[in-house]
Amino acid sequence: MKPTPQVLKGMRDFLPQRMILRHYVIDEIRRVFERFGFEPLQTPTIEYAETLEGKFGEEADKLIYQFEDRGGRHVGLRYDLTVPLARVVSMYPELVKPFKRYQIAPVWRAERPQKGRYREFYQCDVDIVGSSSTLADAEVVSVAYHALRQLGFNHFEILINNRKILQGMAAKTGIPPEQATLVWRAVDKWDKIGPEGVRTELASVGLSAETIRALFDLLAAEHEGSSVLSGVSARLADVPIAMEGIRELEAVLEHLRLSDIPPEFYRVDLHMVRGLDYYTGPIFEIVVREPRIGSIAGGGRYDQLVGLVGPANYPAVGISLGLDRLIDVIDELGMAPPDVRNTVTEVLVTVFDSEHLGTSLTIASSLRAAGINTEVYLEPGKLERQLRYASRKNIPLVVIIGPEEARHGTAIVRNMVTGRQEQVEHGALLSAIQSEIETALLPSMASR
Repeated sequence: MKPTPQVLKGMRDFLPQRMILRHYVIDEIRRVFERFGFEPLQTPTIEYAETLEGKFGEEADKLIYQFEDRGGRHVGLRYDLTVPLARVVSMYPELVKPFKRYQIAPVWRAERPQKGRYREFYQCDVDIVGSSSTLADAEVVSVAYHALRQLGFNHFEILINNRKILQGMAAKTGIPPEQATLVWRAVDKWDKIGPEGVRTELASVGLSAETIRALFDLLAAEHEGSSVLSGVSARLADVPIAMEGIRELEAVLEHLRLSDIPPEFYRVDLHMVRGLDYYTGPIFEIVVREPRIGSIAGGGRYDQLVGLVGPANYPAVGISLGLDRLIDVIDELGMAPPDVRNTVTEVLVTVFDSEHLGTSLTIASSLRAAGINTEVYLEPGKLERQLRYASRKNIPLVVIIGPEEARHGTAIVRNMVTGRQEQVEHGALLSAIQSEIETALLPSMASR
């Protein structure tokens, strides 16, 4: 029996209409990345398992797709784009530092699929390797802000914290190192389960009531609005690692102010932890409140990761936009621009019969040479069928050539949107089509 056609759970096919939207979003993000001087990088889908393992944390490591290939090598699908970047930096020490790269590519995680969470999804990363400057931290936040604004996002929030502040809180409250991961995992759920839910989880991992009260007192600085850092600074003044983290965030916030990032788009959030173990300093997460889809971007500083992969270490910071979640939000809120169409084809050239095929092909070639996306109908036959094809594919313009038009050296240009058509000479055909484009039939093409 033939197998039933199906897609693995958590993975998807993207039909042409969907791919056109994805390409639009990727192109807009890429333009912003390059505007800030980030350069493209591509890495393999598969890495040696030893490169991937032990970098993300115990829970995350369980989600890596691992297998033995036919050569007996233990390999895995990349879990993110950051660890492969660390490998690249280790393998090519001649790269000019700071090394600013972007990568837009799929990653794989063997987790339970749900809304906004897939097993195969695209990340859009920017990273800076080789700089400890807080200006680098602020720059990756700025890039993410401008990318979202370029896509039409107006209601989002950039949450900022520092792992050093969290380390200081743990030291101040006496949280044992072996419990710290479970504690911060619970705190990271603050927005989902609320303070009482967090309190219950902290008790379940063995934290005493006194320690929980002390931790909540430190986290209460979050409720002091713009004085979050000054509030927590007063409580952690005797903890050097925490004060170092606070000074770093103060510098990042100042850089964002000087970069003209509106203050309503970012704030310090002491409850935001980020799940991956390799973060060492400032961390970032971008959320939208509607729809409630979780974070749409995240990242932070990871000054030890490159040293875990290769012989030399370099400080690094980066942020990743989740392409699939961005598109889910764009879909749900109807944010796609009207000029993102359902087809890439701009003009369909009809074919009357084999005798007139040469004329159709010549016209199509001239339009393509002028940069106009042009299809030739592949099966000569009834004009009605060809027009129906154009209509179903949402092709906006059709060039019609029959025996009468061929005899007089003309063609009919039909606007499928308005139904208007005109007969033009071959020599004026290109300008007639360009005129249709430039008169706002296809705003996206007119801007090329």
